[in-house]
Amino acid sequence: MSATLGLGLAALGRPAYITLGRERDLGSGKQRPVEVMRARTHAMLDAAWRAGIRYYDTARSYGLAERFLGEWFDRRPARTAKRRREATVSSKWGYRYVADWKLDAPTHEVKDHSLSALDEQWPLTLDALDGAPDVYLIHSVTPESPALGDTALLDRLRDIAEQGVRVGLSTSGPRQSDVVDAALALAATPFSAVQSTVNLLEPSALPSLQRAHDAGWLVIAKEVFANGRLTSTANAPELAAALLERTSATPESAALGWALAQPAIDVALTGAVTEQQLATNLAARPLESGQLDALATLVEHAEQYWAARSQLAWS
Repeated sequence: MSATLGLGLAALGRPAYITLGRERDLGSGKQRPVEVMRARTHAMLDAAWRAGIRYYDTARSYGLAERFLGEWFDRRPARTAKRRREATVSSKWGYRYVADWKLDAPTHEVKDHSLSALDEQWPLTLDALDGAPDVYLIHSVTPESPALGDTALLDRLRDIAEQGVRVGLSTSGPRQSDVVDAALALAATPFSAVQSTVNLLEPSALPSLQRAHDAGWLVIAKEVFANGRLTSTANAPELAAALLERTSATPESAALGWALAQPAIDVALTGAVTEQQLATNLAARPLESGQLDALATLVEHAEQYWAARSQLAWS
């Protein structure tokens, strides 16, 4: 069975993000006040719902994304219960949004994987969403994070899991597989979900994600478009030409089709910010095995991929 499509709110809940082409899609930073981004988020959620998308991903550090999502559920009271019952909502803790809605802020988010951060952010998420998310993840765990060795923190996450929430972690960086395998190896692990950056340029986490999938974990793929590098508007004509030649598809369809075809992935997130982008994503289909094989030579070394990602500007 191929992966399903989910809508990620990372690029909708705050004015700046590290996605290429945001000025073309959203206008200049001066055109992104809170009310405009709230209306856009609600419109995108409406479009996603109409199209049958039922998985919505947010985080404490995505500006006001949790609040926007909670408001969307409550906007039409007669439909709220049905929508919330049918939807799967995932959120993340461990980063704080500190940019104060400024495009040029020197720092946009601050990482903190401590127990005190969890105890601070969990009630904020409950308030913003007017209830618990279905999936709750530690945001961007790397090998340097203390989270997997913090027994008090793990006990607190077990408490949350016992409330019926699927607890997990998201990963980033060139050693994602190490983190996933370490989480899988924990005795009495509280985790049963993982969200990782995985795309046709950076598939290094796939073996560990397959192990997680085989263990019954929910596996979510993020950044399947490589923060805009795998789109028609990216300044990468050679890459676009290679994708077209090897898959007969646009960069967007090739990138999403690659993710949808991976047996380890349950949900592939689109970060669409326009209804046209969403419609294009909805038309993507899983690539065939020959097409997948043809893309293998485009894979970048993980260290190289993450070094390039670190140079992307918030815009």
